[in-house]
Amino acid sequence: MKLRALLLGLLCAALASGTLRAQGWAKERLNKSPRHSEWVDLKSGDRTVKTFVVYPEVKEKAPVLLVIHEIFGLTDWAKSLADELAAAGYIAVAPDLLSAPGKDTSSYPDQDAAVKAISTLPDAQVFADLDAAAEFASKLPASNGVLAVTGFCWGGGKSFAYANHNPKLKAAFVFYGPGPQNADEAAKIACPVYGFYAEDDARIGATIPQTTKIMKTLGKSYVPVTYVGAGHGFMRDGEAPDAKAANAHARNLSWMRWKTLLKKL
Repeated sequence: MKLRALLLGLLCAALASGTLRAQGWAKERLNKSPRHSEWVDLKSGDRTVKTFVVYPEVKEKAPVLLVIHEIFGLTDWAKSLADELAAAGYIAVAPDLLSAPGKDTSSYPDQDAAVKAISTLPDAQVFADLDAAAEFASKLPASNGVLAVTGFCWGGGKSFAYANHNPKLKAAFVFYGPGPQNADEAAKIACPVYGFYAEDDARIGATIPQTTKIMKTLGKSYVPVTYVGAGHGFMRDGEAPDAKAANAHARNLSWMRWKTLLKKL
Protein backbone atom coordinates (compact mmCIF):
# COMPACT_ATOMS: atom_id res chain seq x y z
CA MET A 1 0.00 0.00 0.00
CA LYS A 2 2.81 2.42 0.88
CA LEU A 3 4.62 1.60 -2.37
CA ARG A 4 1.42 2.21 -4.32
CA ALA A 5 0.96 5.56 -2.57
CA LEU A 6 4.57 6.56 -3.25
CA LEU A 7 4.26 5.70 -6.95
CA LEU A 8 1.00 7.66 -7.11
CA GLY A 9 2.74 10.63 -5.58
CA LEU A 10 5.64 10.49 -8.00
CA LEU A 11 3.25 10.25 -10.95
CA CYS A 12 1.29 13.26 -9.68
CA ALA A 13 4.50 15.19 -9.40
CA ALA A 14 5.54 14.21 -12.93
CA LEU A 15 2.20 15.29 -14.31
CA ALA A 16 2.76 18.68 -12.71
CA SER A 17 5.69 19.18 -15.11
CA GLY A 18 8.56 18.61 -12.75
CA THR A 19 8.75 21.65 -10.52
CA LEU A 20 5.49 23.19 -9.37
CA ARG A 21 5.50 26.72 -10.67
CA ALA A 22 5.55 29.61 -8.23
CA GLN A 23 2.09 30.38 -6.94
CA GLY A 24 2.57 34.09 -6.34
CA TRP A 25 -0.65 34.80 -8.24
CA ALA A 26 -2.58 32.56 -5.84
CA LYS A 27 -0.99 34.14 -2.79
CA GLU A 28 -1.70 37.64 -4.11
CA ARG A 29 -5.36 36.82 -4.68
CA LEU A 30 -5.66 35.29 -1.23
CA ASN A 31 -4.08 38.35 0.39
CA LYS A 32 -6.69 40.55 -1.29
CA SER A 33 -9.64 38.45 -0.11
CA PRO A 34 -12.19 40.33 2.03
CA ARG A 35 -13.26 37.10 3.76
CA HIS A 36 -12.22 36.12 7.25
CA SER A 37 -9.67 33.32 7.42
CA GLU A 38 -7.82 31.85 10.36
CA TRP A 39 -5.49 29.07 11.42
CA VAL A 40 -6.63 26.61 14.05
CA ASP A 41 -4.74 23.79 15.75
CA LEU A 42 -6.74 20.57 15.83
CA LYS A 43 -5.91 17.64 18.07
CA SER A 44 -5.65 14.31 16.28
CA GLY A 45 -4.56 11.74 18.82
CA ASP A 46 -1.20 12.96 20.12
CA ARG A 47 -0.68 15.14 17.03
CA THR A 48 -1.60 18.73 16.24
CA VAL A 49 -2.97 19.41 12.76
CA LYS A 50 -2.63 22.95 11.48
CA THR A 51 -5.84 23.81 9.65
CA PHE A 52 -6.79 26.75 7.44
CA VAL A 53 -10.41 27.88 7.78
CA VAL A 54 -12.23 30.44 5.63
CA TYR A 55 -15.71 31.78 6.31
CA PRO A 56 -18.22 33.09 3.77
CA GLU A 57 -19.84 36.50 4.03
CA VAL A 58 -23.44 35.29 4.45
CA LYS A 59 -26.30 35.89 6.87
CA GLU A 60 -27.37 32.27 7.21
CA LYS A 61 -25.50 29.32 8.64
CA ALA A 62 -23.56 27.52 5.91
CA PRO A 63 -22.46 24.00 4.92
CA VAL A 64 -18.85 23.00 5.52
CA LEU A 65 -16.49 21.54 2.94
CA LEU A 66 -13.42 19.63 4.01
CA VAL A 67 -10.70 20.44 1.48
CA ILE A 68 -8.02 17.79 0.90
CA HIS A 69 -5.00 19.29 -0.78
CA GLU A 70 -2.85 17.95 -3.61
CA ILE A 71 0.28 15.83 -3.25
CA PHE A 72 2.21 19.07 -2.78
CA GLY A 73 0.60 19.88 0.56
CA LEU A 74 -1.38 22.90 1.70
CA THR A 75 0.05 25.33 -0.85
CA ASP A 76 -0.97 28.91 -1.57
CA TRP A 77 -3.19 27.57 -4.34
CA ALA A 78 -4.93 25.14 -1.97
CA LYS A 79 -5.62 27.97 0.46
CA SER A 80 -6.81 30.17 -2.39
CA LEU A 81 -9.18 27.40 -3.50
CA ALA A 82 -10.58 27.28 0.04
CA ASP A 83 -11.16 31.02 -0.17
CA GLU A 84 -13.01 30.59 -3.47
CA LEU A 85 -15.34 28.09 -1.81
CA ALA A 86 -16.01 30.65 0.91
CA ALA A 87 -16.72 33.23 -1.78
CA ALA A 88 -19.38 30.84 -3.10
CA GLY A 89 -21.03 30.72 0.33
CA TYR A 90 -19.45 27.75 2.10
CA ILE A 91 -17.18 27.32 5.10
CA ALA A 92 -13.90 25.76 3.94
CA VAL A 93 -11.84 23.69 6.37
CA ALA A 94 -8.48 22.70 4.92
CA PRO A 95 -6.19 20.64 7.19
CA ASP A 96 -2.47 20.54 6.45
CA LEU A 97 -1.95 16.79 6.34
CA LEU A 98 1.82 17.29 6.46
CA SER A 99 1.46 18.59 10.01
CA ALA A 100 3.94 17.01 12.40
CA PRO A 101 5.78 18.21 15.51
CA GLY A 102 7.50 21.39 14.38
CA LYS A 103 6.51 20.85 10.75
CA ASP A 104 3.91 21.70 8.15
CA THR A 105 3.87 22.12 4.37
CA SER A 106 5.95 25.29 4.53
CA SER A 107 8.69 23.42 6.43
CA TYR A 108 9.73 21.31 3.46
CA PRO A 109 12.67 22.66 1.44
CA ASP A 110 11.22 21.83 -1.96
CA GLN A 111 8.40 20.11 -3.80
CA ASP A 112 10.15 16.74 -4.01
CA ALA A 113 10.54 16.58 -0.24
CA ALA A 114 6.87 17.37 0.33
CA VAL A 115 5.76 14.81 -2.27
CA LYS A 116 7.93 12.11 -0.71
CA ALA A 117 6.61 12.84 2.77
CA ILE A 118 2.93 12.94 1.84
CA SER A 119 3.18 9.83 -0.33
CA THR A 120 4.08 7.74 2.72
CA LEU A 121 1.37 9.00 5.06
CA PRO A 122 -0.62 6.07 6.48
CA ASP A 123 -4.30 6.08 5.54
CA ALA A 124 -5.19 5.67 9.22
CA GLN A 125 -3.39 8.93 10.06
CA VAL A 126 -4.95 10.79 7.14
CA PHE A 127 -8.44 9.65 8.11
CA ALA A 128 -7.83 10.49 11.77
CA ASP A 129 -6.77 14.01 10.80
CA LEU A 130 -9.83 14.39 8.58
CA ASP A 131 -12.02 13.09 11.40
CA ALA A 132 -10.57 15.79 13.64
CA ALA A 133 -11.42 18.38 11.00
CA ALA A 134 -14.95 16.96 10.65
CA GLU A 135 -15.42 17.07 14.44
CA PHE A 136 -14.25 20.68 14.47
CA ALA A 137 -16.68 21.48 11.64
CA SER A 138 -19.59 19.91 13.52
CA LYS A 139 -19.09 22.34 16.39
CA LEU A 140 -18.76 25.55 14.40
CA PRO A 141 -21.55 27.99 15.35
CA ALA A 142 -21.63 29.26 11.75
CA SER A 143 -22.23 25.76 10.33
CA ASN A 144 -25.68 24.45 9.46
CA GLY A 145 -24.56 20.89 10.20
CA VAL A 146 -24.05 19.82 6.57
CA LEU A 147 -20.62 18.37 5.78
CA ALA A 148 -19.09 17.44 2.41
CA VAL A 149 -15.58 16.67 1.22
CA THR A 150 -13.51 17.60 -1.80
CA GLY A 151 -9.98 16.79 -2.90
CA PHE A 152 -7.51 17.22 -5.76
CA CYS A 153 -5.08 14.72 -7.31
CA TRP A 154 -3.78 12.77 -4.27
CA GLY A 155 -6.45 14.55 -2.28
CA GLY A 156 -9.04 13.53 -4.86
CA GLY A 157 -8.29 9.87 -4.21
CA LYS A 158 -8.40 10.49 -0.47
CA SER A 159 -11.74 12.29 -0.74
CA PHE A 160 -13.24 9.23 -2.42
CA ALA A 161 -11.73 6.99 0.25
CA TYR A 162 -12.91 9.28 3.04
CA ALA A 163 -16.46 9.01 1.74
CA ASN A 164 -16.14 5.30 2.42
CA HIS A 165 -14.81 6.08 5.91
CA ASN A 166 -17.27 8.74 7.06
CA PRO A 167 -20.98 7.96 6.54
CA LYS A 168 -22.00 11.43 7.77
CA LEU A 169 -20.85 13.15 4.59
CA LYS A 170 -23.57 14.59 2.37
CA ALA A 171 -21.45 14.61 -0.81
CA ALA A 172 -17.95 14.00 -2.14
CA PHE A 173 -16.42 16.03 -4.98
CA VAL A 174 -13.45 14.19 -6.46
CA PHE A 175 -11.07 16.07 -8.75
CA TYR A 176 -8.84 13.84 -10.90
CA GLY A 177 -8.17 11.32 -8.15
CA PRO A 178 -8.45 7.51 -8.37
CA GLY A 179 -11.64 5.88 -7.17
CA PRO A 180 -12.28 2.47 -5.59
CA GLN A 181 -11.04 -0.50 -7.56
CA ASN A 182 -12.72 -3.16 -5.42
CA ALA A 183 -16.04 -3.42 -3.59
CA ASP A 184 -14.54 -3.06 -0.11
CA GLU A 185 -13.31 0.42 -0.99
CA ALA A 186 -16.85 1.58 -1.74
CA ALA A 187 -19.14 -0.57 0.40
CA LYS A 188 -19.69 2.05 3.11
CA ILE A 189 -20.19 5.09 0.89
CA ALA A 190 -23.48 6.71 1.89
CA CYS A 191 -23.39 9.94 -0.14
CA PRO A 192 -23.35 10.85 -3.82
CA VAL A 193 -19.89 11.14 -5.38
CA TYR A 194 -19.23 13.56 -8.22
CA GLY A 195 -16.09 13.14 -10.33
CA PHE A 196 -14.22 15.82 -12.29
CA TYR A 197 -11.66 14.37 -14.70
CA ALA A 198 -9.30 15.40 -17.50
CA GLU A 199 -9.33 13.85 -20.96
CA ASP A 200 -5.52 14.04 -21.22
CA ASP A 201 -4.96 12.10 -18.00
CA ALA A 202 -4.82 8.44 -19.00
CA ARG A 203 -3.48 7.28 -15.64
CA ILE A 204 -6.58 8.43 -13.77
CA GLY A 205 -8.94 7.96 -16.71
CA ALA A 206 -8.09 4.27 -16.84
CA THR A 207 -9.51 3.80 -13.34
CA ILE A 208 -12.92 5.31 -14.07
CA PRO A 209 -14.58 2.30 -15.79
CA GLN A 210 -13.83 -0.03 -12.86
CA THR A 211 -14.95 2.60 -10.33
CA THR A 212 -18.16 3.12 -12.30
CA LYS A 213 -18.81 -0.61 -12.41
CA ILE A 214 -18.26 -1.05 -8.67
CA MET A 215 -20.42 1.92 -7.69
CA LYS A 216 -23.22 0.77 -9.98
CA THR A 217 -23.08 -2.81 -8.70
CA LEU A 218 -23.29 -1.57 -5.11
CA GLY A 219 -26.13 0.82 -5.91
CA LYS A 220 -24.05 3.91 -5.09
CA SER A 221 -24.45 7.31 -6.71
CA TYR A 222 -21.44 8.25 -8.83
CA VAL A 223 -21.47 10.84 -11.62
CA PRO A 224 -18.14 11.32 -13.42
CA VAL A 225 -17.56 14.03 -16.02
CA THR A 226 -14.44 14.21 -18.19
CA TYR A 227 -13.41 17.57 -19.65
CA VAL A 228 -12.20 17.59 -23.26
CA GLY A 229 -8.56 18.54 -23.81
CA ALA A 230 -7.85 19.19 -20.15
CA GLY A 231 -4.81 17.85 -18.34
CA HIS A 232 -4.29 16.56 -14.82
CA GLY A 233 -4.42 19.40 -12.31
CA PHE A 234 -6.59 21.65 -14.45
CA MET A 235 -8.24 23.34 -11.47
CA ARG A 236 -4.86 24.79 -10.52
CA ASP A 237 -3.23 25.05 -13.92
CA GLY A 238 -6.40 26.46 -15.43
CA GLU A 239 -6.12 29.71 -13.50
CA ALA A 240 -2.37 30.24 -13.78
CA PRO A 241 -1.25 33.29 -15.79
CA ASP A 242 0.03 31.02 -18.55
CA ALA A 243 -2.91 28.59 -18.49
CA LYS A 244 -3.64 26.50 -21.56
CA ALA A 245 -7.02 27.28 -23.08
CA ALA A 246 -8.34 23.73 -22.52
CA ASN A 247 -7.39 23.79 -18.82
CA ALA A 248 -8.91 27.23 -18.29
CA HIS A 249 -12.11 26.12 -20.03
CA ALA A 250 -12.28 22.91 -17.99
CA ARG A 251 -11.80 24.86 -14.80
CA ASN A 252 -14.60 27.27 -15.67
CA LEU A 253 -16.96 24.44 -16.61
CA SER A 254 -16.06 22.59 -13.42
CA TRP A 255 -16.80 25.59 -11.24
CA MET A 256 -20.17 26.05 -12.91
CA ARG A 257 -21.05 22.40 -12.37
CA TRP A 258 -19.65 22.38 -8.84
CA LYS A 259 -21.60 25.43 -7.71
CA THR A 260 -24.80 23.92 -9.08
CA LEU A 261 -24.14 20.69 -7.15
CA LEU A 262 -23.19 22.56 -4.00
CA LYS A 263 -26.56 24.29 -3.98
CA LYS A 264 -28.14 20.87 -3.47
CA LEU A 265 -26.48 20.68 -0.08
